[in-house]
Amino acid sequence: MPTPVVLGAVRTPLVRAGEDLREVPAKELARQAVRELLEGTDVDPAAVDEIVLGNAATPADAPNIARVVGLTVGLPESVPGLTVHRNCAAGLEAILLAAQMVSAGSARVVVAGGTESMSRIPMHLPVEANAWFLRWAKAKTIGAKISALGALRPKLLAPRSAIIEGLTDPVCGLNMGRTAERLAREFGVSREEQDAYALESHRRACAAREAGRFAEEIVPVHVGPRYARVVEHDVGPRENQSTEALAKLRPVFERRDGTVTAGNSCQITDGAAAVLVASEETAAGWGRRPMARIRAFATRGLSPARMGLGPAYAIPEALDRAGVEIADIGRIEINEAFAAQVIACERALASDRFATDELGRSRATGVLDRERLNVNGGAIALGHPIGATGARLVVTLLAELIRSGEGLGLASLCVGGGQGSAVVLERIR
Repeated sequence: MPTPVVLGAVRTPLVRAGEDLREVPAKELARQAVRELLEGTDVDPAAVDEIVLGNAATPADAPNIARVVGLTVGLPESVPGLTVHRNCAAGLEAILLAAQMVSAGSARVVVAGGTESMSRIPMHLPVEANAWFLRWAKAKTIGAKISALGALRPKLLAPRSAIIEGLTDPVCGLNMGRTAERLAREFGVSREEQDAYALESHRRACAAREAGRFAEEIVPVHVGPRYARVVEHDVGPRENQSTEALAKLRPVFERRDGTVTAGNSCQITDGAAAVLVASEETAAGWGRRPMARIRAFATRGLSPARMGLGPAYAIPEALDRAGVEIADIGRIEINEAFAAQVIACERALASDRFATDELGRSRATGVLDRERLNVNGGAIALGHPIGATGARLVVTLLAELIRSGEGLGLASLCVGGGQGSAVVLERIR
């Protein structure tokens, strides 16, 4: 079977929703990332067999956003586009599908990644308003319109946030923050531990930004309509973040006795990421040295009420398929949906009891060494553009593997709805 490798990987800056990228739609974020990817790898668009992108909040004007991006970036019309949606892991799922296409021999070169504009997720009206608007549209006479106006009630015009509703699980009825609160209680994660973790995420992200490490993976976004303004840096890491400031924040999801706050949760951001996946044989034929091999991956399901434990379910299986132990992994990226969730995964992976009771394994997976985990900060500081995050983790991991000289890397994240995804990458020496 052909071996899938990564030939290039880029991402846009991650910017808090409502700020510098608020006017840039998801399709344009992805178009600029993919354009820079193809130009940076010097790959002829005609050589691409498929484009696969992850996206969670499907835009009405680009329902198959991968196809739209492919055509607008200059891929031939014959190159099909596929948009995938696995909630938070959509961007990673796109890369894994690309790897499967290459392994199966159905494609030699695939553009993969993810994109999300959280700023442009719309508000919507209650479904009950539909009947009134239909009645208004059918009213042809003045009398009919007056009658329709008489039936209008303020509650029909009360907008609802699609973001808030989308982050509430329809099966267990919990929003994502309350699932993190549940894990904090189950694994004994204190408020102080969560705040300390969040502070370190900001410290590491600020240090990476100051040292120029993110510049190796970020491509600038030119903001329309005249593309005169350029966004080049992440907007999220706080240099002045402090223990005192974090301690002042009130719990968001369980106000009376909760521990999860806006400060120890991920930021809501806009952004995109793209990677070029090809067969190792194709890369050799082009005389290209790949960044890494896609060694193994896994996706697992679990209770939606404990969705934050997704990495603790997916990582052991991905490691088994790669034939390695957690101690062999030089760099690890786990999405920081919530500090409580990451710490819970740390404790679950190190627990023999969790391994036997939850996974049916004979022993614990092992300890997540924080000196190797999210060494440049994570989503608490950088943000979480849902459909793009999985791909962003891969881009950051690849850059760090090359910079550090480590051989193996692992990226993983929890998934709304109760899933976990993980991938093992092997740097090509």
